[in-house]
Amino acid sequence: MVDFDTIASRLVTETEEAIIYATRDGIIRLWNGGSEKLFGYAAGEALGKSLDIIIPEKHRKAHWDGWDRVMESGETRYGSEPLNVPGIRADGSKMSLEFSITILKDDSGKIEGVAAFLRDVTANWDEKKSLRIRIKELERQIEGQ
Repeated sequence: MVDFDTIASRLVTETEEAIIYATRDGIIRLWNGGSEKLFGYAAGEALGKSLDIIIPEKHRKAHWDGWDRVMESGETRYGSEPLNVPGIRADGSKMSLEFSITILKDDSGKIEGVAAFLRDVTANWDEKKSLRIRIKELERQIEGQ
């Protein structure tokens, strides 16, 4: 017989992907090993803290505005599409993140919180940025001929 609780627990603890669960008010209640590796905070440092610890200061207003919309509507405007956002590590270094969310509701349909599944895409983001710059340079060269 399959023990789904054990499987679910092992998926959360053993995956390399960062998994974070935050309550309606944005307080971190689940922080797996992937989150520790990605952000540099041990679970004991992150649990009970605001999501602000991983959001660069200049992006917090936009984040919380979007968060409030999701809490009010119960839906994200991005659907199931992954979203790219900047993030910040415990040491203050910045990174590019790709993440998707799952909105968790109680039996009455009230939102309890949000689970996020995150990965570092900084190398990919930097490569794309470099390619865009190179394309612009080549276009200028062609126009100058």
